[in-house]
Amino acid sequence: MRRFRVTVNGETFEVEVEEIKGGAVKQTSTPSPVVELPNRVPNVTPSAPPAAPTAGSASAGGNVTAPMPGNILSIKVKEGEEVKAGQVLLILEAMKMQNEIVAPRNGKVKKIYVSAGQSVNTGDPLISIE
Repeated sequence: MRRFRVTVNGETFEVEVEEIKGGAVKQTSTPSPVVELPNRVPNVTPSAPPAAPTAGSASAGGNVTAPMPGNILSIKVKEGEEVKAGQVLLILEAMKMQNEIVAPRNGKVKKIYVSAGQSVNTGDPLISIE
């Protein structure tokens, strides 16, 4: 018997697997309790939990930069608007997940460098906060 640790849908189980040689099964230890794994419904994908807010990287010049490559879905602020630390600035879609890019500090939106539908790479400037 060989022991393995298996994770299914975030739950971890310890299982024992016995190799069958020549068609004969030889029990070498007392049986472990059977763990029933949750039933899977075919063709149903579990919904992903909502993405946690992602702070944009702040550079020395006050620019909020893209923390990952993706597409800008929407911009939640306007130039000249006062923002508070943690306020959502824009929504960045990456790997089919919507990520809220939030202000790293209090300030005023000086310039918006991107528009909805635009693709960005890691490190690209998104918004300047002064």
